[in-house]
Amino acid sequence: MAPKVCNLTLPTLNISCVQQIPSLPRELTFNDDNLVSVITCSCLFIIAACGNLTVFITLFRNRNIKSRVNLFIMHLSIADLIVTFVMLPLETVWHVTVAWQAGDLACRVMMFFRAFGFYLSSFILVTISLDRYFAIMHPLSLNDADRRGKIMLALAWLFSIIASIPQSVIFHVERHPQFTWFTQCVTFNFFPSARHELAYNLFNVIAVYGLPLVIITATYSLILCEISKKSRQSKDQLRESSCRTKIGLRRSAMGNIERARIRTLKMTLVIVGVFVLCWTPYFLLSAWWWFDRESAVKLDPKIRRGLFLFAVSNSCMDPIVYGMFTTAFGREARKWKSWLKTKLGRRPFFTRCATGQPFIYSYSL
Repeated sequence: MAPKVCNLTLPTLNISCVQQIPSLPRELTFNDDNLVSVITCSCLFIIAACGNLTVFITLFRNRNIKSRVNLFIMHLSIADLIVTFVMLPLETVWHVTVAWQAGDLACRVMMFFRAFGFYLSSFILVTISLDRYFAIMHPLSLNDADRRGKIMLALAWLFSIIASIPQSVIFHVERHPQFTWFTQCVTFNFFPSARHELAYNLFNVIAVYGLPLVIITATYSLILCEISKKSRQSKDQLRESSCRTKIGLRRSAMGNIERARIRTLKMTLVIVGVFVLCWTPYFLLSAWWWFDRESAVKLDPKIRRGLFLFAVSNSCMDPIVYGMFTTAFGREARKWKSWLKTKLGRRPFFTRCATGQPFIYSYSL
């Protein structure tokens, strides 16, 4: 219980006693760090929402084009949309309120979806790498490729749900031991020992980052070796053959297919590269915190929070990669450009009141 402080007032000798409320720790109040996080999360939300909605709508409108890559990218954009419309608003409001004020059920549900978006994104990247592996290493199995791709996507969604369920069990609402009015959505008091908590954290790192990274690295290494091997074989055949015309026609026909495969491979490699670039610093910091908390706690909290937000920015970068490599976006961009020229090129934006002459701001399309 908080101590009481009594004040003596002269000359009436009135004594008034008030209960002294201890000052709140900085982490329990809204401070400058929270303000920076709110602004950053809001900016990331706007960028990620605009980019991923554009990706999803574009691919959905072009769903009649039979392309497994477009199907995978559309599901990856759904994972990014879950992060955008669940995780980022959650982090923003949470930094504003500081305490958790939505109750225990909302805590469990939101923590499930908070993890689900990250798991789904990682597992879909694995399915994309496996699809590229089968397409290049076993090109004769293309008849089963669509069916295999849909099965892998279904498994990615199923495994993401299974891996996210423990979040809704572990996270719960707890009251501060000193400031009992302060409630927070935490894992505190759930694990029987520190080893159990470490084991669960390691499971998360391996499932979200470690195992997908190993699979992706292995598949793309094999793919690059196969491409290098086929390139050398193609050059040797051109040197040894005397039928230049026939081989040239055949090589031209196969060249378009190979260029399309290489373009898709480049896109997926960039997507994976962005994923690794964004998440590696955060997971390294997390490993440092779990294994040597005494030294990690000395690190500025701003750095920890900044690395987490940098990891989340992966959802903002993916749409940029899609736009660089996906042909559907080129067609959509040309449609919008033509529409804007039609609508804006014939009408003035403003009219001068004095002369009645059109006054048009310059713009380029």
